[in-house]
Amino acid sequence: MLSKSPLVAVVDDDESVRESLPDLLREFGYSARAFSSAKDFLEAAAVDAARCLIADISMPGMTGPELHRELRSQGRAIPVIFITAHKDEAMRARLLAEGAVDCLYKPFSDTALQMALHVALDRLG
Repeated sequence: MLSKSPLVAVVDDDESVRESLPDLLREFGYSARAFSSAKDFLEAAAVDAARCLIADISMPGMTGPELHRELRSQGRAIPVIFITAHKDEAMRARLLAEGAVDCLYKPFSDTALQMALHVALDRLG
């Protein structure tokens, strides 16, 4: 049954996030794969299987918003939830206007993440 659960990809350069967030996602009933960079995610087969992407905003190389724009330019309509340690309401508003599902500030609650995931997966139908 786990293989039929939606795949949620996590892209974050913070190792502690890459270790803890997939465990939480699995507790919620999702499959999860973590990547340390946008480049690693784009080069993985998971890019085709992901039903939702959780991406850090600030990462070396390609940022989360740049990754979102790249996915859209490739015609991939993967719903994106951004996470960040830097509270910036102007950035949050801009990301939402560009089509992000949500922008959660670390540390975010399990409930806030579950709600964002529900919205993201509803977008796919």
